[in-house]
Amino acid sequence: MNIKRLATLSLTVAAAALCSACVFAPPINTVADSNELAKMSQQALTTCGSGNVKEVSAKSFSCK
Repeated sequence: MNIKRLATLSLTVAAAALCSACVFAPPINTVADSNELAKMSQQALTTCGSGNVKEVSAKSFSCK
């Protein structure tokens, strides 16, 4: 009976460990990405207005 509980506990801990993996987004490290981010930032300011930009990435932006 104890071996069965230990096996169940081991499987549960292993499943939890596998499901809790970190998601890593690499930083912007190329000149092209930096240029795209700068262009998108300018477009976001033009579209949303100063102080109304919520988030900007190299490919999109959102307003508040």
